[in-house]
Amino acid sequence: MSANQAATTDMVGMSYLESLPRKVVTVYLPLVVFLIVLLFPFYWMAITSVKPDAELLTRAGNPFWVVAPTLAHFHKLLFETSYPQWIWNTLLVSVVSTFCSLGCSVFAAYAIERLRFDGSRQVGLAIFLAYLVPPSILFIPLANVVFGLGLFDTRLALMLTYPTFLIPFCTWLLMGYFRSIPFELEECALIDGASRWQILVKIVLPLAVPGLISAGIFAFTLSWNEFIYALTFVSSSEIKTVPVGVVTELVQGDVYQWGPLMAGALLGSLPVAFIYSFFVEYYVSGLTGSVKE
Repeated sequence: MSANQAATTDMVGMSYLESLPRKVVTVYLPLVVFLIVLLFPFYWMAITSVKPDAELLTRAGNPFWVVAPTLAHFHKLLFETSYPQWIWNTLLVSVVSTFCSLGCSVFAAYAIERLRFDGSRQVGLAIFLAYLVPPSILFIPLANVVFGLGLFDTRLALMLTYPTFLIPFCTWLLMGYFRSIPFELEECALIDGASRWQILVKIVLPLAVPGLISAGIFAFTLSWNEFIYALTFVSSSEIKTVPVGVVTELVQGDVYQWGPLMAGALLGSLPVAFIYSFFVEYYVSGLTGSVKE
C-alpha cells in the first residue's frame, strides 16, 4: 500500500467520528457512564457527610440531595475522636514505608536489569511472585516476628511490615522502566571511567524520575489504604491508621455512625486524590516507560 493510500485510509477511518450522532454513541455516552460510575461513590460520601441525622435516618425526601447541610459530622470527627492523630499516623507510616521501599527497589531493579548475573531473570520472577502472595497469609508469620521483636502496638511495626508487599511491586515496576533506558548511555559512561554508583546516581535515576514517581504513588496508595496489618499489629486508639480507626472507632456494635464514617472516608481519600492529580503526567509516563533516546 502506498503512502497516499495509507493516508486516505486513515482519513476515512477518522471520518467515522465526525458526525455528531456517532460521536455521542461512541465517545460521549461511554465517557458519561464511566464518569458517573467512577464519581458516584465520592458524591455519595460527600452528601452523606453533610446530611443531618434527621435526613440520614428517614426515607422521606430525595436521597441524592441534601436539604439542610451541616458540618456537625466533621466537627464530631475532628474534635471528638482521634481522627487527626490517625491522619498523622497514616501519613508518617506511608511516607517512611514508601521511601524505604523505593530505596531498596531501586538497587534490586537496577541489579537485576543491568548487572546481568546468573539467574537474574529468575530472581526478578521470584520477586514478582512474592507480590502475588496475599497479605492475609503473611500476617500470621509476620505477627510472630513483630511480637518477638517487641514492636506490637507501635508505628515501627507497620513501617517494617509494609515493605514486605511494597518492595516486590516497586521492584517489578522499576525493572520495566530501567529496561527502557538505553544501555548505550551506561556503556559510554563506563568507557569514560564512571563507576556503577555514579552511573546510577547521575544517569539512571534522573532519567527514571517518572518511573520513581509512579512507583512511589503506588506504594503510598497501598500503604495509605492498608488494613490487615494495621488491624493486627496496632490496638491503641492513638496509634491506629485512618482505615482501621474509622472502622473500629465509629462502628459501635450494630450502630453505624454514617455521618462521621463518610466524613472520615472523604477526608481520608483527599491526600491520595491530590497526589494523583498533581503527578498525573509523571504517573502516565512512568507506566508507559517513555524514555527518549
